[in-house]
Amino acid sequence: MPVSSGNTYFLVIDQGTSSTKCFLFDSNNDVVFTRRIKHQLFRPKPHHVECDALEIADACNTLIRECVQYVEENAAIIHSAGLAVQRSTFLFWDKKTAKPITPALSWQDGRAQDIVREFQDDAEWIFEKTGTPLSAHFGGAKFLHLVRKNSKLQRGVNEGNLWFGSLSAFLTHALTGTAAIDHSIACRSQLLDLKSRIWDEQLCNLFQIPLSSLPPLVPSFHSFGAITIENTTIPLKIVMGDQQAALIGQGGWETNTLALNFGTSGSVQYNTGQTALMVDGLISSVLFSDDQHSLYMVEGTINACNSLFYWLEDELNISHKDMHWHKRCVATETTGVFIPGFMGIAAPYWKSAVDTQRIGLDSASNNEIIRAAMESIGFLTLDIIERLDIHNHMPDLLTASGGGGRPPLLQFIADLLGIPVGHSSMKDRTAFGVYYLLKKYTGETVEISGTDCDMIFEPAMEDELKKEKIRCWRSALKIIGLS
Repeated sequence: MPVSSGNTYFLVIDQGTSSTKCFLFDSNNDVVFTRRIKHQLFRPKPHHVECDALEIADACNTLIRECVQYVEENAAIIHSAGLAVQRSTFLFWDKKTAKPITPALSWQDGRAQDIVREFQDDAEWIFEKTGTPLSAHFGGAKFLHLVRKNSKLQRGVNEGNLWFGSLSAFLTHALTGTAAIDHSIACRSQLLDLKSRIWDEQLCNLFQIPLSSLPPLVPSFHSFGAITIENTTIPLKIVMGDQQAALIGQGGWETNTLALNFGTSGSVQYNTGQTALMVDGLISSVLFSDDQHSLYMVEGTINACNSLFYWLEDELNISHKDMHWHKRCVATETTGVFIPGFMGIAAPYWKSAVDTQRIGLDSASNNEIIRAAMESIGFLTLDIIERLDIHNHMPDLLTASGGGGRPPLLQFIADLLGIPVGHSSMKDRTAFGVYYLLKKYTGETVEISGTDCDMIFEPAMEDELKKEKIRCWRSALKIIGLS
């Protein structure tokens, strides 16, 4: 019996730092089914952060199976699927079996600092080609560090038996049987020539990576293959970076759109259209690509957002159920400065090995330390936007999405920037961004309002206090050599 278009769904997997979520969207753009599975992060040594890629692949399969079951129970079909994945997480896996050979080194992992120090003289031309500052967080340094530490890996690479690539490429292989990496996530390999969107021979030689070990490059919209669950076959049409999807989900398809996203990490995102704009200290990436076109973005990443408060739970001996950082911050003030170096400082300073600093907080209460830590996210947001230098394109209302976009943080950002900051009323903007693109390539238009907010925070801080707080932040950066 034919299935009406009203019973056609789109499947989105949002694979993040600590969990994987699935979503089924109906023809009215509503989520009719969603589930979440958490996975573990392991920290075996300082600056080592890794996860089990097979555990994540199993979670994806479980969630897809649940979606298929829901669809069958509702006499519907799944038109196509899309995948948004955390970026800068890399691993080795077997080409034939699609089984991981190493843990997946998280985007938070900074163990390859030895490679960064060794190649410091190459940093300028690496940035000019890739749009990414030389960093231990990206793929090239991770590859060389791992093969130098493990002769079996080196042998597997030399014999052509192993893929080295992003978690997204591994999941694509595990789900469809074919490995591929899209342009938006390949930017995090530090091996991609950003403007030509091809693997760069000079970069591969520098990091000693054979082209034969890198998955094929493809656009973000592409026929990645089919996901088969029992008797159901679902074409996988989109694979892309989660932060890129979040920007599109906030209405960021248009050039000069600026948006914020706060989850485990934070991101300031700016759509530069068809121009790959290089900004010192920030990351230029492919926002989205198909066979005909590419859009670009400039991004400032903040390593420690929600992850900062998880870390503080251990540091301050506060249980997770008692943390409630946003509530602790509301009625607390501080004159101290907290610099979260435990995962390194990303944009716009790019220091992978920095000691966490508490300046002016020696006798502070836990709540004051938490408040200062929260303010560090706001200060880094300010520093990134100032580095963008987009005074003519600043929005009248800056929107923020993600679970870390809590009232005290957004109020503090509004105070620093001097413009209203709104919290997006739609949850899961990342998933909606992928859905928007899946629907777009069926020829249907989905309206996105990036300015629909459930809370708007107007600037309220006195100008002299704002200037003093920024001065203290910048002075603290100078003390530890970050400014």
